[in-house]
Amino acid sequence: MSSNHPIEALMKTAMESIKEMVDVNTVVGDAVEAANGTVIIPVSRVACGFAAGGGEFETAGGGDNQQEQAQPLPFGGGSGAGVSVQPVGFLVVTSNEVRFLPVDGNTVVDRLIDLAPNLVNQIQGMINKKKENKNENELAAEFAGSQSNS
Repeated sequence: MSSNHPIEALMKTAMESIKEMVDVNTVVGDAVEAANGTVIIPVSRVACGFAAGGGEFETAGGGDNQQEQAQPLPFGGGSGAGVSVQPVGFLVVTSNEVRFLPVDGNTVVDRLIDLAPNLVNQIQGMINKKKENKNENELAAEFAGSQSNS
């Protein structure tokens, strides 16, 4: 097989076409900025497939004489490619956090993980508030006790 065989040109053309179709902007899309300053970036899954093939055919004479043997055999070939782009989710960037919002329907666990820090902060706030109320009640009881003793 020589270095300038027709199958090489066929494969090179197909691969260049795939390269033009799929770039980083296909996987991580262009950012969109909302009015409140939030930036939304789409994220996708890209899959590619490629196939090429071909063959050389003998001439009707069978290649008996020297002149027919020196000429290259006729070539027939083809190639194909496919690209699949599936949205996966969105990166939502605000001034104080970055969240990933998946597209698929089974996101309960992902959503719980996403909300866990907020939940922990709320629970800590409730505990601190309860402690403050307890301290205030104790101070009020002491103050009421000191008022009744006077």
